[in-house]
Amino acid sequence: MIVTLIIVCEIAFWVLLAAGLALRYLARMPRTGAAVLLCEPLLELVLLVVTAVDLRNGAHPDWKHGLAAVYIGFTVTHGHYMIRWADGHFQYRFAGGPRPSKPPRYGMARALHEWKMTLRALGAAAIAAALLQAAIWYVGDAGQSEMLRMWQLRMGILAAISVLVALSYTIWPKRPKESGASKQSA
Repeated sequence: MIVTLIIVCEIAFWVLLAAGLALRYLARMPRTGAAVLLCEPLLELVLLVVTAVDLRNGAHPDWKHGLAAVYIGFTVTHGHYMIRWADGHFQYRFAGGPRPSKPPRYGMARALHEWKMTLRALGAAAIAAALLQAAIWYVGDAGQSEMLRMWQLRMGILAAISVLVALSYTIWPKRPKESGASKQSA
């Protein structure tokens, strides 16, 4: 049931996003569109409540409960970013807005972008780990909580990988490839 609800929340996220943007730009109802977009956090709240009720009703904590915590963590930290990205593209495509800028590809600007994404990933990992810890305390049985602790470990690994990626862009900034003409003149 939890996995199905996660899938439903993800689909509902994109449906609400499309509906909110369509109302905002196509129907020229910006306030109504904003109200629909503001319903997005309710999806995470529903998932959180259903997961807690599932555990309260005696469900054995397993990978599905861990996945729910991770999903909530990532939607909390990345949801606004995705909405802003989609809004820029929708406005450009359907409302004559400016072409959305792409993330920088090279140099320290790219490194800064990677650090911003890393901060989002660290926030997601922290939120997921906190939700998992709350679930561990809620269950109260160390033997039953082992799968939730494994998800916490996975979030730690994900955080470390994110930092390493951002660090690599800082230490070895990506440079544009040299064109054939500049190679011949050298």
